[in-house]
Amino acid sequence: MIPLKQKKWGDLSPAQKSSVVLLGLVQFTLLVAALIDIRKRSAEEITGGDKRIWIMAAFVNYVGPIAYFLFGRKRTAMIGDETIEPN
Repeated sequence: MIPLKQKKWGDLSPAQKSSVVLLGLVQFTLLVAALIDIRKRSAEEITGGDKRIWIMAAFVNYVGPIAYFLFGRKRTAMIGDETIEPN
C-alpha cells in the first residue's frame, strides 16, 4: 500500500480551507451547545442521571453532541405551567 502524503494548510485550495473552517465551527458549536444544555439541566432530566458521562461523550467529534441531543435528554412537554413526562 502506498502511503498518502499529508497535505499542509498551504497546499489546500481556498474551497478546501473554507470547508475545514466551516466543519470546525460546526463541531465547536455542537460541543458548546451540548455542554451548556448539560450544565443547565438537572441530573433527573438527563438519561442515566450522570452528567459526567454525557460531558465526556460530548467531546467525541460530531457523534457525541448529536447523541446527547437525540438520546441524552429526557423528553418533557410543557402545558401551561405544568411539565408532563411521557410514559
